[in-house]
Order: sequence, then structure tokens, then C-alpha cells
Amino acid sequence: MNSKRPVNLDLTTIKLPLPAYTSILHRISGVILFVAIAFLLYALDLSLASEEGFNDLKMLMQGFFAKLIAWGIVSALLYHLVAGIKHLLMDVDIGDTKESGIFGAKITLVVSAVLIVLAGVVIW
Repeated sequence: MNSKRPVNLDLTTIKLPLPAYTSILHRISGVILFVAIAFLLYALDLSLASEEGFNDLKMLMQGFFAKLIAWGIVSALLYHLVAGIKHLLMDVDIGDTKESGIFGAKITLVVSAVLIVLAGVVIW
């Protein structure tokens, strides 16, 4: 056993590069979307069940909390989409070097932020 190998179990002290954070956010947004599917399917079922159900959902979506949740789901979708496109580009050897990976991570964050703000303007 190599006892000279450094062991660092405190994850808060490890400085990750920007592409690692964008990758982690991509995974988190995927989990959020997976959970959101249940709520979206319930809303779809409610809206298609009857005219009364549709009107109930319409009234529910007028509330602040419902708009906040909808904005959160759309935000996760937009981030996941932009980061997914970045990963697809990397699969065809575009932006897979260290320098271009950092640049791609910055572009991913900026484009996602702009789209998320625009989505917030549309929802509110």
C-alpha cells in the first residue's frame, strides 16, 4: 500500500474547475426534470380530464408559488438543453481541450442565464 499518497476526504476543500461545476449542474438539472415529470403529467391529466379540471389548473397556475415552480422547471430544462448541446459538440471533438472546455463552460452558463431570465420574463 502506498502510504505517501495524499488522502483528502473533505470535499469542501477541493477546488474543482468550472467545467466540473457545469457538469454537476447538468446532472442536477436532469434529476429535477425527472422529478418534475410526475407533476407535469398530473397537470396534463387534470387539464384533460374535464373543463372544470382545466379551469382549476388554470386558476392554480395564476399563483406566485405555481409560477415559481414552473419557472424552476423551465430553468432546469433550459440549462439541461444548453449543457446537453455542449456535450454533443464535445462528442464530435468540438471543444474537448482543457482551454475550450473552460470556454464552453462559461458559454453554457451565460447562454443558460440569459435564457432563464427570458423565461422568467415570459412566465411572470
